Amino acid sequence: MNAQEKYSLKGKCAIVTGAGSGIGSAIARAFAEAGAKVACVDLDLNSIQVKENFLAIRCDVASESETRQAVEQAAKAFGGLHVLVNAAAMRDPSATVLELDLAAWNRVFAVNVGGAFLMSRWTIPHMAAAGGGSIIHIASQLGSVGTPGRVAYCSTKGTLITMAKAMAADHAAQKIRVNTLSPGAVETGRMPLRYGTMEKAREALGPKHLLKRLGQPEEIAAAALFLASDASSFMTGADLLVDGGYNAI
Repeated sequence: MNAQEKYSLKGKCAIVTGAGSGIGSAIARAFAEAGAKVACVDLDLNSIQVKENFLAIRCDVASESETRQAVEQAAKAFGGLHVLVNAAAMRDPSATVLELDLAAWNRVFAVNVGGAFLMSRWTIPHMAAAGGGSIIHIASQLGSVGTPGRVAYCSTKGTLITMAKAMAADHAAQKIRVNTLSPGAVETGRMPLRYGTMEKAREALGPKHLLKRLGQPEEIAAAALFLASDASSFMTGADLLVDGGYNAI
């Protein structure tokens, strides 16, 4: 198998949550370009750019019934499932444990962690029936280090990293690989919401990375394609850092 074949997703069927924008959208496009049929799951269907090989599905990933319906819809449309990317994440409030109320804490966990749990729960039987597959949880460099005011976010991303390790152990016999992908700060629409403008986000976060810049969604999508494809066939239970050197020092 040559390098191009290893990175191909031809004949594969994937689900990507949070596919309407940012990293999730870039991953969905990369998978489609690699030959996969992609179910793009998001709360806002209008945000999903319609492309060939795309199936748009509206779903709240915190909902048990909606996630089950979304997975069954994708499996029925495609005839099987081989890849799942859990990229959906809510905009978490900037707060300490003293400032964050329980409802807000629970909502961040319900989307970031509960969504990955539910989507995996319904997808794994289809993957097993297809002979195996790859599950990718989008975590963060902040899943292994802390930062002020992001206690809920850091907690959920750290949870995804250890969750993937446990899932990898549980489902290796079914030829299902489970890994996390941990980006550094990436130039998405979330940055201006937190920092006011993208330029202010670059000024605040760029120097924290050894490469002195923020990442691009396409750079994270390339790493997701690696984890989804046969190029990473001997990789499971791992956390792939694509963080511009944020965690190196």
